[in-house]
Amino acid sequence: MDQRNNRLGWLFTSPYLIYSLIFFFGPLIWSFYLSFTDWDLIAPDYNLIGLKNFTDALKSPAVHASFWVTYKFMMIFVPLVTILALCVAVVVHSLPRLKSLFLIGFFLPYLSSGVVSSLIVKGLLSYSSPLNTFLRKLGIQIDWLGTPMSALFVVGMILAWKFTGYYALILTSGLNSIDNEIYEAAAIDGVTDRQRFWRITLPLLYPAFYTTLILSFGVTFGIFTEVYQLTGGGPNFATNTWQMEIFNQAFKNLKAGYASAVALLASIATFISIFIIRKLLELWGKRNGWV
Repeated sequence: MDQRNNRLGWLFTSPYLIYSLIFFFGPLIWSFYLSFTDWDLIAPDYNLIGLKNFTDALKSPAVHASFWVTYKFMMIFVPLVTILALCVAVVVHSLPRLKSLFLIGFFLPYLSSGVVSSLIVKGLLSYSSPLNTFLRKLGIQIDWLGTPMSALFVVGMILAWKFTGYYALILTSGLNSIDNEIYEAAAIDGVTDRQRFWRITLPLLYPAFYTTLILSFGVTFGIFTEVYQLTGGGPNFATNTWQMEIFNQAFKNLKAGYASAVALLASIATFISIFIIRKLLELWGKRNGWV
């Protein structure tokens, strides 16, 4: 019986295993091999060049920029989306009815195409747009996508708008899991609304809060569509993310081997960063007695 159940288990999981083998492990192994070659994505012949791609990548100003740009996006996106998602979750949770309807409304941007939303924002921020025309009449002229700081902020805002509803959904589920009797007991003891949030809601919301923070940190390592559509990595590498650098090297400069090396370095940086962030969040929770 156990052997039959094991066979059924393998049978039902086989589609996912086959999918992972073809679309994940296969490309991963191929990318690892290419990182030691000088393949230009077109020629059928290429040479093994050892660690040259890795040494060149570690010395490249563009790769250095993509490393720091990730953390700049992190400093803008993570606090912004966390605050917005928490506010949405608290407000929706306090509604007497139609909670699901409002959550669906906030969740819709997450389902929207990044290309479409980026093109809309690009049109809104163009030189001849109504917004910029109005600002110029007031004597204010802003090159939204041509200035490093404003370009970072615009992309961060788009991502925050897109992911706020998704994270709010997770936080709302966390709020729904908190027993109302705890709040009733706190009200009897004279606890204020501010104290209730910091002393009761936030500690009990920590598991959902932890999940949204890890997800939001992970998003910053995979930013591509918005940057590609709006800035192309500029100005002056100000928005040149890991994914943008890999794309440019592979499909513009035709350096597939070098791009594979950059992709592997990006993966290592991502795993190390997420591991450190996860440990810091766990330490924060333990220090406050939330876990």
